[in-house]
Amino acid sequence: MLKSKTFVKKTRSGGVLKVVREHYLRDDIWCGSETCAECKQDSTVLQRDACMESSLCPYPHYLVPDTNVVLHQIDVLEDPVIRNVIILQTVLQEVRHRSATVYKRLKDIAHEPGRHFYTFTNEHHRETFIEREPGESANDRNDRAIRVAVKWYSQHLKTPGSDPDGLKVVLLTNDQGNKQKAEENGLLVYKFEEYIKSLIANPELVDRLALSNDDKQEITSSKVLFPEHLPLSKIQAGIKSGSFLQGTFRTSRYNYLEATVFVQGKGEDSTEVLIQGLQNLNRAVHHDVVAVELLPDNQWVAPSAVVLEDDGAAKDDAVDGDEEEKVAARQATGKVVGIIKRSWRPFCGMLNVSEIKESTRHLFTPADRRIPRIRIETRQASTLAGQRIMVAIDGWPKHSRYPNGHFVRSLGVAGEKDTEQEVLLLEHDVPHQDFSQAVLSFLPKMPWVITPEVDLAKRQDLRHLTVCSVDPPGCTDIDDALHCRELENGNLEVGVHIADVSHFIRPGNALDKEAANRGTTVYLCGKRIDMVPELLSSNLCSLRSNVER
Repeated sequence: MLKSKTFVKKTRSGGVLKVVREHYLRDDIWCGSETCAECKQDSTVLQRDACMESSLCPYPHYLVPDTNVVLHQIDVLEDPVIRNVIILQTVLQEVRHRSATVYKRLKDIAHEPGRHFYTFTNEHHRETFIEREPGESANDRNDRAIRVAVKWYSQHLKTPGSDPDGLKVVLLTNDQGNKQKAEENGLLVYKFEEYIKSLIANPELVDRLALSNDDKQEITSSKVLFPEHLPLSKIQAGIKSGSFLQGTFRTSRYNYLEATVFVQGKGEDSTEVLIQGLQNLNRAVHHDVVAVELLPDNQWVAPSAVVLEDDGAAKDDAVDGDEEEKVAARQATGKVVGIIKRSWRPFCGMLNVSEIKESTRHLFTPADRRIPRIRIETRQASTLAGQRIMVAIDGWPKHSRYPNGHFVRSLGVAGEKDTEQEVLLLEHDVPHQDFSQAVLSFLPKMPWVITPEVDLAKRQDLRHLTVCSVDPPGCTDIDDALHCRELENGNLEVGVHIADVSHFIRPGNALDKEAANRGTTVYLCGKRIDMVPELLSSNLCSLRSNVER
Protein backbone atom coordinates (compact mmCIF):
# COMPACT_ATOMS: atom_id res chain seq x y z
CA MET A 1 0.00 0.00 0.00
CA LEU A 2 1.31 3.43 -0.95
CA LYS A 3 0.38 6.61 0.87
CA SER A 4 1.45 9.92 -0.63
CA LYS A 5 1.39 13.47 0.67
CA THR A 6 1.65 16.52 -1.58
CA PHE A 7 2.46 20.04 -0.48
CA VAL A 8 4.07 23.17 -1.89
CA LYS A 9 6.83 25.28 -0.41
CA LYS A 10 8.37 28.59 -1.32
CA THR A 11 11.97 28.58 -2.52
CA ARG A 12 14.63 31.16 -1.69
CA SER A 13 14.32 32.67 -5.13
CA GLY A 14 10.61 33.29 -4.56
CA GLY A 15 9.33 30.41 -6.67
CA VAL A 16 6.93 27.66 -5.64
CA LEU A 17 8.07 24.03 -5.45
CA LYS A 18 5.69 21.09 -5.40
CA VAL A 19 6.85 18.28 -3.10
CA VAL A 20 5.42 14.75 -3.14
CA ARG A 21 6.35 12.35 -0.35
CA GLU A 22 5.54 8.66 -0.65
CA HIS A 23 5.20 6.30 2.31
CA TYR A 24 4.94 2.56 1.75
CA LEU A 25 2.86 0.41 4.10
CA ARG A 26 3.12 -3.38 4.27
CA ASP A 27 1.23 -6.33 5.72
CA ASP A 28 4.16 -8.76 5.88
CA ILE A 29 6.31 -7.18 8.63
CA TRP A 30 7.14 -9.79 11.28
CA CYS A 31 6.38 -9.29 14.95
CA GLY A 32 9.54 -11.25 15.91
CA SER A 33 7.93 -13.40 18.62
CA GLU A 34 8.30 -17.16 19.05
CA THR A 35 4.71 -17.37 20.27
CA CYS A 36 3.25 -15.99 17.03
CA ALA A 37 1.74 -18.46 14.57
CA GLU A 38 0.31 -15.75 12.34
CA CYS A 39 3.50 -14.09 11.03
CA LYS A 40 5.39 -16.07 8.38
CA GLN A 41 8.83 -15.34 9.78
CA ASP A 42 12.06 -17.19 9.07
CA SER A 43 13.61 -16.32 12.43
CA THR A 44 12.43 -14.98 15.78
CA VAL A 45 14.09 -12.79 18.38
CA LEU A 46 11.58 -12.44 21.23
CA GLN A 47 11.37 -15.53 23.43
CA ARG A 48 8.25 -17.54 24.17
CA ASP A 49 9.14 -17.81 27.87
CA ALA A 50 10.08 -14.15 28.40
CA CYS A 51 10.25 -14.16 32.19
CA MET A 52 12.01 -11.66 34.44
CA GLU A 53 11.49 -11.86 38.18
CA SER A 54 9.31 -8.80 38.68
CA SER A 55 6.83 -8.24 41.49
CA LEU A 56 4.79 -6.05 39.11
CA CYS A 57 4.81 -8.51 36.19
CA PRO A 58 5.01 -12.10 37.51
CA TYR A 59 4.15 -13.45 34.04
CA PRO A 60 6.01 -13.64 30.69
CA HIS A 61 6.19 -10.16 29.14
CA TYR A 62 7.85 -8.05 26.50
CA LEU A 63 9.03 -4.49 27.24
CA VAL A 64 8.41 -1.48 24.99
CA PRO A 65 10.34 1.62 26.17
CA ASP A 66 9.41 5.05 24.85
CA THR A 67 11.95 7.54 23.51
CA ASN A 68 12.74 9.35 26.77
CA VAL A 69 13.32 6.07 28.59
CA VAL A 70 15.90 5.04 25.97
CA LEU A 71 17.60 8.46 26.00
CA HIS A 72 17.88 8.80 29.78
CA GLN A 73 18.04 5.20 31.00
CA ILE A 74 20.41 3.61 28.48
CA ASP A 75 22.76 2.62 31.33
CA VAL A 76 20.05 0.33 32.73
CA LEU A 77 18.99 -0.99 29.31
CA GLU A 78 22.59 -2.08 28.68
CA ASP A 79 22.49 -4.50 31.62
CA PRO A 80 22.20 -8.15 30.46
CA VAL A 81 19.26 -8.64 32.85
CA ILE A 82 17.02 -6.59 30.55
CA ARG A 83 15.84 -8.91 27.76
CA ASN A 84 12.97 -9.33 25.30
CA VAL A 85 12.64 -5.65 24.44
CA ILE A 86 10.74 -4.27 21.43
CA ILE A 87 12.36 -1.14 20.01
CA LEU A 88 9.86 0.64 17.80
CA GLN A 89 11.00 2.40 14.64
CA THR A 90 9.41 5.60 15.96
CA VAL A 91 11.64 5.45 19.03
CA LEU A 92 14.76 4.51 17.06
CA GLN A 93 14.36 7.42 14.64
CA GLU A 94 13.79 9.96 17.41
CA VAL A 95 16.78 8.68 19.42
CA ARG A 96 18.97 8.90 16.31
CA HIS A 97 17.89 12.49 15.79
CA ARG A 98 18.49 13.55 19.41
CA SER A 99 21.60 11.61 20.46
CA ALA A 100 24.05 9.83 18.14
CA THR A 101 25.86 8.34 21.16
CA VAL A 102 22.74 6.73 22.66
CA TYR A 103 21.67 5.56 19.20
CA LYS A 104 24.97 3.71 18.71
CA ARG A 105 24.76 2.16 22.18
CA LEU A 106 21.19 1.01 21.47
CA LYS A 107 22.21 -0.54 18.14
CA ASP A 108 25.09 -2.33 19.86
CA ILE A 109 22.68 -3.81 22.42
CA ALA A 110 20.35 -4.98 19.65
CA HIS A 111 23.21 -6.89 18.01
CA GLU A 112 24.28 -8.65 21.22
CA PRO A 113 23.41 -12.37 21.10
CA GLY A 114 21.17 -13.44 23.93
CA ARG A 115 19.69 -9.99 24.59
CA HIS A 116 16.57 -10.52 22.45
CA PHE A 117 16.09 -6.89 21.39
CA TYR A 118 13.79 -6.68 18.36
CA THR A 119 13.35 -3.61 16.14
CA PHE A 120 9.78 -3.39 14.83
CA THR A 121 9.21 -1.08 11.87
CA ASN A 122 5.84 0.22 13.03
CA GLU A 123 6.04 3.25 10.72
CA HIS A 124 5.69 0.94 7.69
CA HIS A 125 3.16 -1.54 9.08
CA ARG A 126 -0.35 -0.97 7.76
CA GLU A 127 -2.01 -1.45 11.17
CA THR A 128 0.44 0.59 13.27
CA PHE A 129 1.16 3.60 11.05
CA ILE A 130 -0.74 6.75 11.98
CA GLU A 131 -1.04 10.19 10.39
CA ARG A 132 -0.31 13.34 12.34
CA GLU A 133 -3.56 15.03 13.30
CA PRO A 134 -4.18 18.77 12.75
CA GLY A 135 -2.73 20.80 15.62
CA GLU A 136 -0.90 17.78 17.05
CA SER A 137 2.76 18.27 17.94
CA ALA A 138 5.40 15.89 16.57
CA ASN A 139 6.11 14.64 20.11
CA ASP A 140 2.42 13.92 20.80
CA ARG A 141 2.10 12.14 17.46
CA ASN A 142 5.10 9.92 18.28
CA ASP A 143 3.69 9.11 21.73
CA ARG A 144 0.40 8.14 20.10
CA ALA A 145 2.25 5.99 17.53
CA ILE A 146 3.98 4.14 20.38
CA ARG A 147 0.65 3.50 22.12
CA VAL A 148 -0.92 2.25 18.87
CA ALA A 149 1.98 -0.16 18.29
CA VAL A 150 1.79 -1.49 21.88
CA LYS A 151 -1.97 -2.03 21.51
CA TRP A 152 -1.45 -3.87 18.22
CA TYR A 153 1.20 -6.13 19.78
CA SER A 154 -1.06 -6.88 22.76
CA GLN A 155 -3.90 -7.95 20.46
CA HIS A 156 -1.67 -9.67 17.90
CA LEU A 157 -0.03 -11.97 20.47
CA LYS A 158 -3.27 -12.81 22.25
CA THR A 159 -4.66 -16.16 21.11
CA PRO A 160 -8.30 -17.25 21.65
CA GLY A 161 -8.75 -18.89 25.05
CA SER A 162 -5.23 -17.86 26.14
CA ASP A 163 -4.23 -17.71 29.79
CA PRO A 164 -5.06 -14.27 31.28
CA ASP A 165 -1.69 -14.40 33.04
CA GLY A 166 0.06 -15.37 29.80
CA LEU A 167 2.37 -13.30 27.61
CA LYS A 168 1.79 -9.53 27.88
CA VAL A 169 3.30 -6.38 26.40
CA VAL A 170 4.39 -3.70 28.88
CA LEU A 171 4.88 -0.05 27.91
CA LEU A 172 7.58 1.73 29.93
CA THR A 173 7.34 5.52 30.11
CA ASN A 174 8.14 8.32 32.56
CA ASP A 175 5.76 10.74 30.83
CA GLN A 176 2.72 11.11 33.08
CA GLY A 177 0.49 12.25 30.21
CA ASN A 178 1.53 9.35 27.99
CA LYS A 179 1.03 6.91 30.88
CA GLN A 180 -2.46 8.23 31.60
CA LYS A 181 -3.56 7.96 27.95
CA ALA A 182 -2.12 4.43 27.73
CA GLU A 183 -4.10 3.38 30.80
CA GLU A 184 -7.27 4.89 29.29
CA ASN A 185 -6.66 2.69 26.21
CA GLY A 186 -6.42 -0.41 28.39
CA LEU A 187 -2.67 -0.87 27.97
CA LEU A 188 -0.34 -2.32 30.57
CA VAL A 189 1.98 0.57 31.42
CA TYR A 190 4.45 1.38 34.21
CA LYS A 191 6.97 4.11 34.95
CA PHE A 192 10.47 2.89 34.19
CA GLU A 193 11.73 3.43 37.75
CA GLU A 194 8.67 1.61 39.06
CA TYR A 195 9.40 -1.43 36.90
CA ILE A 196 13.15 -1.54 37.65
CA LYS A 197 12.50 -1.35 41.40
CA SER A 198 10.19 -4.35 41.02
CA LEU A 199 12.96 -6.64 39.72
CA ILE A 200 13.34 -8.91 42.73
CA ALA A 201 16.70 -10.53 41.94
CA ASN A 202 18.46 -7.36 40.72
CA PRO A 203 18.15 -4.53 43.26
CA GLU A 204 21.54 -3.09 42.15
CA LEU A 205 19.90 -1.83 38.93
CA VAL A 206 18.16 0.88 40.98
CA ASP A 207 21.53 2.60 41.44
CA ARG A 208 21.87 2.99 37.67
CA LEU A 209 18.60 4.85 37.28
CA ALA A 210 19.03 8.38 35.99
CA LEU A 211 17.28 10.80 38.33
CA SER A 212 13.85 11.99 37.28
CA ASN A 213 12.80 15.62 37.76
CA ASP A 214 11.01 14.67 40.97
CA ASP A 215 14.12 13.00 42.35
CA LYS A 216 16.25 16.03 41.46
CA GLN A 217 13.97 18.29 43.48
CA GLU A 218 14.12 16.01 46.52
CA ILE A 219 17.86 16.31 47.06
CA THR A 220 18.23 20.06 46.61
CA SER A 221 17.92 22.81 49.17
CA SER A 222 15.59 25.80 49.04
CA LYS A 223 18.49 28.27 48.82
CA VAL A 224 19.25 29.44 45.26
CA LEU A 225 23.00 29.14 44.66
CA PHE A 226 23.17 29.88 40.93
CA PRO A 227 21.45 32.24 38.47
CA GLU A 228 18.79 30.77 36.19
CA HIS A 229 20.03 29.67 32.76
CA LEU A 230 18.49 31.67 29.92
CA PRO A 231 16.26 29.78 27.44
CA LEU A 232 17.79 28.88 24.08
CA SER A 233 15.62 31.42 22.22
CA LYS A 234 17.04 34.32 24.26
CA ILE A 235 20.58 32.95 23.95
CA GLN A 236 20.32 32.76 20.15
CA ALA A 237 18.91 36.29 19.97
CA GLY A 238 21.71 37.56 22.24
CA ILE A 239 24.41 35.89 20.15
CA LYS A 240 22.91 37.36 16.99
CA SER A 241 22.82 40.86 18.48
CA GLY A 242 26.37 40.53 19.86
CA SER A 243 25.43 40.88 23.54
CA PHE A 244 26.40 37.23 24.19
CA LEU A 245 29.35 35.17 22.98
CA GLN A 246 29.29 31.44 22.22
CA GLY A 247 32.26 29.27 23.05
CA THR A 248 33.66 26.08 24.58
CA PHE A 249 33.96 26.05 28.36
CA ARG A 250 37.35 24.88 29.66
CA THR A 251 37.85 24.50 33.40
CA SER A 252 41.27 25.18 34.90
CA ARG A 253 43.11 22.05 35.97
CA TYR A 254 44.59 23.92 38.97
CA ASN A 255 41.70 26.08 40.22
CA TYR A 256 38.17 24.73 40.33
CA LEU A 257 36.80 28.29 40.61
CA GLU A 258 38.30 29.41 37.30
CA ALA A 259 37.70 28.62 33.64
CA THR A 260 38.08 30.11 30.19
CA VAL A 261 35.61 30.14 27.32
CA PHE A 262 37.23 29.82 23.91
CA VAL A 263 35.24 31.91 21.42
CA GLN A 264 35.95 30.90 17.83
CA GLY A 265 36.21 33.88 15.49
CA LYS A 266 37.08 34.45 11.86
CA GLY A 267 40.75 33.97 11.03
CA GLU A 268 42.86 35.09 13.98
CA ASP A 269 39.98 36.83 15.77
CA SER A 270 39.45 33.98 18.26
CA THR A 271 39.38 35.14 21.89
CA GLU A 272 39.29 33.67 25.37
CA VAL A 273 36.98 34.96 28.08
CA LEU A 274 38.01 34.41 31.69
CA ILE A 275 35.36 33.13 34.12
CA GLN A 276 35.94 33.28 37.90
CA GLY A 277 33.77 32.35 40.87
CA LEU A 278 30.94 29.86 41.40
CA GLN A 279 28.20 32.33 40.44
CA ASN A 280 29.85 33.22 37.14
CA LEU A 281 30.73 29.61 36.31
CA ASN A 282 26.99 28.92 36.74
CA ARG A 283 26.99 25.09 36.59
CA ALA A 284 28.94 24.76 33.34
CA VAL A 285 31.06 21.62 33.04
CA HIS A 286 34.33 21.18 31.16
CA HIS A 287 33.82 21.10 27.35
CA ASP A 288 30.20 22.35 27.47
CA VAL A 289 29.25 24.83 24.75
CA VAL A 290 28.04 27.91 26.62
CA ALA A 291 26.83 31.46 26.13
CA VAL A 292 28.77 34.12 28.07
CA GLU A 293 28.12 37.77 28.78
CA LEU A 294 31.12 40.06 29.20
CA LEU A 295 31.36 41.96 32.47
CA PRO A 296 32.07 45.74 32.53
CA ASP A 297 35.74 46.66 32.00
CA ASN A 298 36.20 47.67 35.64
CA GLN A 299 35.28 44.11 36.71
CA TRP A 300 37.85 42.40 34.51
CA VAL A 301 40.44 40.41 36.46
CA ALA A 302 43.72 38.55 35.94
CA PRO A 303 43.92 34.73 35.96
CA SER A 304 44.53 33.33 39.42
CA ALA A 305 47.87 31.75 40.28
CA VAL A 306 46.55 30.10 43.45
CA VAL A 307 45.76 26.39 43.48
CA LEU A 308 42.53 25.84 45.37
CA GLU A 309 41.36 22.51 46.66
CA ASP A 310 37.65 21.71 46.64
CA ASP A 311 37.24 21.41 50.40
CA GLY A 312 33.68 22.71 50.41
CA ALA A 313 34.57 26.35 51.10
CA ALA A 314 33.57 28.48 48.11
CA LYS A 315 35.82 31.47 48.84
CA ASP A 316 38.33 33.10 46.51
CA ASP A 317 41.80 33.65 48.00
CA ALA A 318 43.43 36.98 47.19
CA VAL A 319 46.58 36.97 45.09
CA ASP A 320 49.38 39.20 46.34
CA GLY A 321 51.40 41.14 43.80
CA ASP A 322 52.13 44.50 42.38
CA GLU A 323 48.95 46.40 41.54
CA GLU A 324 50.21 47.63 38.19
CA GLU A 325 51.20 44.13 37.11
CA LYS A 326 47.77 42.86 38.07
CA VAL A 327 46.07 45.57 36.01
CA ALA A 328 48.31 44.80 33.02
CA ALA A 329 47.52 41.07 33.29
CA ARG A 330 43.77 41.60 33.30
CA GLN A 331 41.81 40.01 30.48
CA ALA A 332 38.24 39.96 29.21
CA THR A 333 36.10 38.51 32.00
CA GLY A 334 32.52 37.30 31.80
CA LYS A 335 29.84 35.07 33.24
CA VAL A 336 27.95 32.05 31.89
CA VAL A 337 24.31 32.93 31.15
CA GLY A 338 23.19 29.70 29.49
CA ILE A 339 24.17 26.23 28.27
CA ILE A 340 23.91 25.63 24.52
CA LYS A 341 25.16 22.04 24.45
CA ARG A 342 26.13 19.70 27.26
CA SER A 343 29.14 17.42 26.84
CA TRP A 344 28.30 15.14 29.73
CA ARG A 345 29.64 11.61 29.57
CA PRO A 346 30.23 8.88 32.17
CA PHE A 347 33.18 9.94 34.35
CA CYS A 348 35.68 7.69 36.14
CA GLY A 349 36.62 8.26 39.76
CA MET A 350 36.05 7.13 43.34
CA LEU A 351 33.21 7.28 45.84
CA ASN A 352 33.52 9.36 49.00
CA VAL A 353 31.31 7.44 51.41
CA SER A 354 29.10 9.65 53.56
CA GLU A 355 29.93 9.82 57.26
CA ILE A 356 26.21 9.62 58.04
CA LYS A 357 25.42 6.02 58.90
CA GLU A 358 22.86 4.28 56.65
CA SER A 359 22.90 7.23 54.23
CA THR A 360 22.36 6.41 50.54
CA ARG A 361 23.60 9.80 49.30
CA HIS A 362 27.31 10.12 48.67
CA LEU A 363 29.76 12.33 46.78
CA PHE A 364 31.75 11.04 43.84
CA THR A 365 35.17 12.55 43.03
CA PRO A 366 36.09 12.29 39.32
CA ALA A 367 39.63 11.36 38.29
CA ASP A 368 39.70 14.47 36.09
CA ARG A 369 40.11 17.47 38.42
CA ARG A 370 38.31 19.70 35.92
CA ILE A 371 35.02 17.87 36.60
CA PRO A 372 33.07 18.86 39.74
CA ARG A 373 32.12 16.37 42.41
CA ILE A 374 28.85 14.58 41.70
CA ARG A 375 26.17 13.64 44.23
CA ILE A 376 24.73 10.17 43.68
CA GLU A 377 22.40 7.76 45.47
CA THR A 378 23.57 4.19 45.94
CA ARG A 379 22.92 1.34 48.32
CA GLN A 380 26.25 -0.30 47.49
CA ALA A 381 28.53 2.26 49.18
CA SER A 382 30.30 -0.29 51.37
CA THR A 383 30.99 -2.47 48.32
CA LEU A 384 32.09 0.40 46.07
CA ALA A 385 34.44 1.97 48.61
CA GLY A 386 38.02 1.59 47.37
CA GLN A 387 36.93 0.84 43.80
CA ARG A 388 37.16 2.88 40.63
CA ILE A 389 33.64 3.46 39.38
CA MET A 390 31.84 5.28 36.56
CA VAL A 391 29.16 7.89 37.23
CA ALA A 392 26.99 9.87 34.80
CA ILE A 393 25.55 13.35 35.43
CA ASP A 394 21.76 13.66 35.24
CA GLY A 395 21.34 17.36 35.97
CA TRP A 396 22.52 20.33 37.99
CA PRO A 397 19.70 22.23 39.77
CA LYS A 398 20.26 25.87 40.67
CA HIS A 399 19.76 25.01 44.38
CA SER A 400 22.54 22.40 44.50
CA ARG A 401 26.25 22.91 45.19
CA TYR A 402 27.01 19.75 43.17
CA PRO A 403 25.44 18.15 40.08
CA ASN A 404 23.27 15.07 40.57
CA GLY A 405 24.12 11.78 38.90
CA HIS A 406 23.83 8.03 39.04
CA PHE A 407 26.15 5.02 39.31
CA VAL A 408 26.94 3.36 35.95
CA ARG A 409 29.35 0.52 36.70
CA SER A 410 32.38 -0.58 38.67
CA LEU A 411 35.79 -0.75 36.97
CA GLY A 412 37.68 -2.70 39.64
CA VAL A 413 39.83 -2.18 42.70
CA ALA A 414 41.74 1.11 42.68
CA GLY A 415 45.48 0.72 42.22
CA GLU A 416 45.38 -2.51 40.24
CA LYS A 417 47.04 -2.29 36.82
CA ASP A 418 44.05 -3.44 34.77
CA THR A 419 41.72 -1.05 36.59
CA GLU A 420 43.98 1.98 36.16
CA GLN A 421 44.53 1.16 32.49
CA GLU A 422 40.77 1.01 31.99
CA VAL A 423 40.39 4.42 33.64
CA LEU A 424 43.17 5.83 31.45
CA LEU A 425 41.50 4.59 28.26
CA LEU A 426 38.01 5.73 29.24
CA GLU A 427 39.09 9.20 30.40
CA HIS A 428 40.98 9.82 27.16
CA ASP A 429 38.17 8.38 25.03
CA VAL A 430 40.32 5.65 23.45
CA PRO A 431 38.09 3.05 21.73
CA HIS A 432 39.11 -0.29 23.19
CA GLN A 433 36.02 -2.47 23.14
CA ASP A 434 36.08 -5.85 21.39
CA PHE A 435 35.40 -5.76 17.67
CA SER A 436 31.70 -6.29 16.94
CA GLN A 437 30.34 -9.11 14.82
CA ALA A 438 29.44 -6.56 12.12
CA VAL A 439 33.13 -5.60 11.88
CA LEU A 440 34.42 -9.19 12.01
CA SER A 441 32.03 -10.23 9.23
CA PHE A 442 34.13 -8.26 6.69
CA LEU A 443 37.36 -10.14 7.44
CA PRO A 444 38.69 -12.43 4.68
CA LYS A 445 37.79 -16.08 4.98
CA MET A 446 40.54 -18.42 6.14
CA PRO A 447 42.63 -20.11 4.90
CA TRP A 448 43.74 -17.18 2.74
CA VAL A 449 45.99 -17.81 -0.26
CA ILE A 450 47.47 -15.69 -3.05
CA THR A 451 45.44 -16.22 -6.23
CA PRO A 452 46.73 -15.58 -9.79
CA GLU A 453 43.51 -13.96 -11.01
CA VAL A 454 43.05 -11.56 -8.07
CA ASP A 455 46.50 -10.87 -6.61
CA LEU A 456 49.24 -11.65 -9.15
CA ALA A 457 47.36 -10.07 -12.06
CA LYS A 458 47.06 -6.69 -10.27
CA ARG A 459 50.12 -6.53 -8.04
CA GLN A 460 53.89 -6.60 -8.46
CA ASP A 461 55.55 -9.81 -7.26
CA LEU A 462 58.54 -9.09 -4.99
CA ARG A 463 58.84 -12.50 -3.38
CA HIS A 464 62.22 -13.11 -5.04
CA LEU A 465 63.82 -10.27 -3.04
CA THR A 466 65.56 -10.68 0.31
CA VAL A 467 63.49 -8.49 2.63
CA CYS A 468 64.40 -7.74 6.26
CA SER A 469 62.14 -6.30 8.91
CA VAL A 470 62.91 -3.14 10.85
CA ASP A 471 60.48 -4.11 13.62
CA PRO A 472 62.08 -5.24 16.89
CA PRO A 473 62.49 -8.92 17.85
CA GLY A 474 59.32 -10.39 19.34
CA CYS A 475 57.02 -8.03 17.43
CA THR A 476 53.80 -9.77 16.41
CA ASP A 477 52.82 -7.35 13.65
CA ILE A 478 55.79 -7.03 11.28
CA ASP A 479 54.44 -4.41 8.89
CA ASP A 480 57.62 -2.42 8.03
CA ALA A 481 60.56 -3.85 6.10
CA LEU A 482 63.45 -2.96 3.74
CA HIS A 483 65.44 -4.51 0.92
CA CYS A 484 68.67 -3.41 -0.72
CA ARG A 485 70.25 -4.73 -3.92
CA GLU A 486 72.92 -3.67 -6.42
CA LEU A 487 71.69 -2.75 -9.89
CA GLU A 488 73.47 -3.50 -13.17
CA ASN A 489 74.71 0.11 -13.43
CA GLY A 490 76.37 -0.14 -10.03
CA ASN A 491 73.78 1.90 -8.16
CA LEU A 492 72.02 0.61 -5.09
CA GLU A 493 68.23 0.18 -4.97
CA VAL A 494 66.61 0.55 -1.57
CA GLY A 495 63.00 -0.61 -1.24
CA VAL A 496 60.64 0.24 1.59
CA HIS A 497 57.92 -2.36 2.21
CA ILE A 498 54.75 -1.44 4.13
CA ALA A 499 51.94 -3.91 4.73
CA ASP A 500 48.94 -2.99 2.56
CA VAL A 501 45.97 -3.36 4.89
CA SER A 502 43.72 -1.58 2.38
CA HIS A 503 43.92 -4.73 0.21
CA PHE A 504 41.63 -6.42 2.74
CA ILE A 505 39.40 -3.47 3.72
CA ARG A 506 36.85 -2.06 1.32
CA PRO A 507 36.00 1.65 1.68
CA GLY A 508 32.93 2.51 3.73
CA ASN A 509 32.20 -0.89 5.29
CA ALA A 510 31.95 -1.50 9.05
CA LEU A 511 35.60 -2.61 9.26
CA ASP A 512 36.79 0.57 7.52
CA LYS A 513 34.66 2.81 9.76
CA GLU A 514 35.86 1.10 12.94
CA ALA A 515 39.50 1.48 11.89
CA ALA A 516 38.91 5.16 11.07
CA ASN A 517 37.30 5.66 14.48
CA ARG A 518 40.26 4.07 16.29
CA GLY A 519 42.79 5.92 14.13
CA THR A 520 45.85 3.98 15.30
CA THR A 521 47.02 1.05 17.39
CA VAL A 522 47.44 2.11 21.03
CA TYR A 523 50.23 0.63 23.15
CA LEU A 524 50.16 0.45 26.95
CA CYS A 525 52.43 -1.39 29.37
CA GLY A 526 51.77 -5.04 28.61
CA LYS A 527 48.70 -4.27 26.49
CA ARG A 528 48.00 -3.41 22.87
CA ILE A 529 44.73 -2.11 21.43
CA ASP A 530 44.61 -2.93 17.73
CA MET A 531 43.27 -0.57 15.09
CA VAL A 532 42.14 -3.57 13.01
CA PRO A 533 41.31 -7.14 14.12
CA GLU A 534 44.19 -9.45 14.99
CA LEU A 535 43.65 -11.59 11.87
CA LEU A 536 44.85 -8.62 9.78
CA SER A 537 47.33 -6.91 12.11
CA SER A 538 49.21 -9.99 13.36
CA ASN A 539 48.59 -12.41 10.53
CA LEU A 540 47.61 -11.44 6.98
CA CYS A 541 49.27 -8.00 7.12
CA SER A 542 52.36 -9.22 8.99
CA LEU A 543 55.45 -9.92 6.85
CA ARG A 544 56.26 -13.29 8.36
CA SER A 545 59.37 -15.26 7.45
CA ASN A 546 58.82 -17.86 4.71
CA VAL A 547 55.09 -17.12 4.53
CA GLU A 548 53.61 -15.70 1.34
CA ARG A 549 52.24 -12.21 1.73
